[in-house]
Amino acid sequence: MKKLQNCLYINRDGAYLHKERETLLVEQRIDGKKHKLMQLPIHSIGHIFCFGNVMVSPQVMGFCGENGTGLAFFNRYGRFHARIVGKQTGNVLLRRAQYRIADEQVANLAKNTVAAKVRSSRAVLQRHSRNHSNSPELERAIMRLKQIIKELPAHQNIEKIRGLEGEAASHYFGVFDHLITAKDAGIRFNNRNRRPPKDPINAMLSFLYAVQGNEISSALQGVGLDPQVGFLHADRPGRDSLAQDLLEEFRAFVVDRLALSLVNRKQVSSKDFEVDGLGGVTIKADTRKLILQAYQLKKQEEVMHPFLNEKIEIGLLPHIQSMLLARYIRGDIEHYPPFYQR
Repeated sequence: MKKLQNCLYINRDGAYLHKERETLLVEQRIDGKKHKLMQLPIHSIGHIFCFGNVMVSPQVMGFCGENGTGLAFFNRYGRFHARIVGKQTGNVLLRRAQYRIADEQVANLAKNTVAAKVRSSRAVLQRHSRNHSNSPELERAIMRLKQIIKELPAHQNIEKIRGLEGEAASHYFGVFDHLITAKDAGIRFNNRNRRPPKDPINAMLSFLYAVQGNEISSALQGVGLDPQVGFLHADRPGRDSLAQDLLEEFRAFVVDRLALSLVNRKQVSSKDFEVDGLGGVTIKADTRKLILQAYQLKKQEEVMHPFLNEKIEIGLLPHIQSMLLARYIRGDIEHYPPFYQR
């Protein structure tokens, strides 16, 4: 079993990350003087995420590539820019089988992934309905998501499956504002928007989706799969389509619930965000740190895996699902079992 290693998040503009013997050293120049912000053993880090204007030494980049440590760069909105990738691992026969399935058998994988996503989205709505007063709009969305889950098995056309996924997302996000119980006029949700996000909720969702998507890409590479060749998401230059496929299994269960918890528990408020000249909403640096700390704690929680029937740390789920997908592609198991919230 893969150990859930720590992640290093650097979100302070002007920070410089470099290697000193067997440690990682984060420094920042303030008033012309270098200040040490952090120093920690290099082998204890599984992923490094840099947000905004962060500089990284070539030695650190080389180390990450050689040792399979994830190193990714994002802008201050959380939009992915680049990732350091080392030598490709895994059997070339596995990747050849992946490409054949992507060309010939996308429907079954795609509809299983969509069904898992819709199940988890519906569970988020049902959870709110049980714990708070329901509404006709929320009940209609819950019922329609249930119908979509039942409709999916009958379809083999990938465009129809994508259409049902889009409809499910529309119903889910159409009532997402009902899930916000905090009395903060600046924290409302009208629709899903990005590049740039136009409100605090979308800013948090985009930020955390980007972080978890990169972790999934690293997990896929770790088992020898090509993260750019997916089944549900069409191939597009520069996009890790397979990572986006697996991300669908975790959006509602991990990211959406975390964002809602932070807002509803008043750990995050409208004062923790800034609006730029184009109307884009960004997360303040201290708030990014708080969100990332909450995300790390979330990853340490355990959940019962529906296929393995054992408790798994949430942070290990991308690695588990990547392993199960690789086993399916090799022919070791008959079906790929996506993760979903019961």
